[in-house]
Amino acid sequence: MKRTALSASLAALTAFSLAGCGGASADDSGTVTITIGYQSKTINTVTAGTLLRSLGYFEQELAARGRREGVTYKVKWQDYATGAPITAQMTAGKIDIGSMGDFPLLINAARGAQLNRPTKLVSVTGYNLRGGLNTIVTAPGSKLSSLSDLRGKKVSTSVGSAADGTLVRALRQAGIDPEEDVRKLNQQPAVGASALQAGGADALSQFVAWPGLLAYQGRARALYDGAELDLPTFHGVTAREDFAEKRPGVLEDFLRAQIKATGYLDERPVAAAESVAKSTGLPAEVVYLYNGAHGIATFDPTLKPALVAALKKDVPVLKSAKLVGDVDVDGFIDGRYVKKAYGKGYSKALAANPGPPRSELWLKGEDRTRSFGTPAEMLRQAATRQGGVRAAYVPDTTTGTLWFADKARWVADGKKLLPFVTPSAASAYRTAHPGAHAISYNKALRRAS
Repeated sequence: MKRTALSASLAALTAFSLAGCGGASADDSGTVTITIGYQSKTINTVTAGTLLRSLGYFEQELAARGRREGVTYKVKWQDYATGAPITAQMTAGKIDIGSMGDFPLLINAARGAQLNRPTKLVSVTGYNLRGGLNTIVTAPGSKLSSLSDLRGKKVSTSVGSAADGTLVRALRQAGIDPEEDVRKLNQQPAVGASALQAGGADALSQFVAWPGLLAYQGRARALYDGAELDLPTFHGVTAREDFAEKRPGVLEDFLRAQIKATGYLDERPVAAAESVAKSTGLPAEVVYLYNGAHGIATFDPTLKPALVAALKKDVPVLKSAKLVGDVDVDGFIDGRYVKKAYGKGYSKALAANPGPPRSELWLKGEDRTRSFGTPAEMLRQAATRQGGVRAAYVPDTTTGTLWFADKARWVADGKKLLPFVTPSAASAYRTAHPGAHAISYNKALRRAS
């Protein structure tokens, strides 16, 4: 892709609006304004942000409430690039409900407690039970092939983010001190992406949708799949405690709207991806990688025990970086509102888990994707559609993380064609399976057909 196209996508990801401040208060006309902080470009929060806003479900819920109560409700949506400014506005009493990733959520809890403006985690948006929402990437022509190669290198990340947590944990597992053995660059995602391209950083550890975007554009390749940590990552919805206590019905309306938006995404994943792409400027193919029918993220508002347990494991990482002290995770979580919004279906939804990953093929001109039980089956279909494939996706053989088929590392093992997100994962498989060998995507296509 040309550099101008990349610049346009980077600008789309960087831009955000600061549309005034509010809080749930009535003005002179009696209108009550509910202020929502969201991150349009952090696309695993779309059911509480970008997609929800475009569908208008929350406004519909409030309109019905307003008719019952004789009150006029107004929603003010404020778009930010990260969770930090949302937390700042919440603790200032100017945002009522916000959405962000797991590490920023802990900072949200810590700052709220510190400033005596407590917040509560009330629901979940997108999650991955193995940690696949965060990825470390490097430049396409880089000689780096594994985490061990990062020793002595410059790595860009956003300190305090979930992507930073993935970097710290991954380096430690590889026997690398994240403070002493690498030079960590604390940068916003857009800045880090530019640094990677310019050679100012050797690698970039970031959250959605940056790794997928850069890989899709041919400007980066995956070096480490966060799912190798096998530790859940997620995004969630937080609300000011005083707002929740004053207007519990409004918070329940928001969560009912989120549940409806989740249903829309599940039932119409391609339409949802196209909608989010239109709102954000991201390629729909990248949005679908994360938010599609078998995408990296699963969308389910329930507060699953596995996610709560993972959040508790995140606290020591943030403490070691001196970003928080002790955090009362159990005290931060309040599931009453989402349970009420769900009604009788909550227990069933809480117990549900994502299905097995599948390969998908998105053909040009079609408003749906086709799924396949094996990558080889998908390749066989893709090989007959030369020029007609919009995007092809395959799950990593070991972690299940979905990736673009033409960006994956392919291994032939007998008659099996196996995709991997990273070169190190493919190499590890070949080492464990004598006779298996690396092949290109085009050769895999020809072999499948």
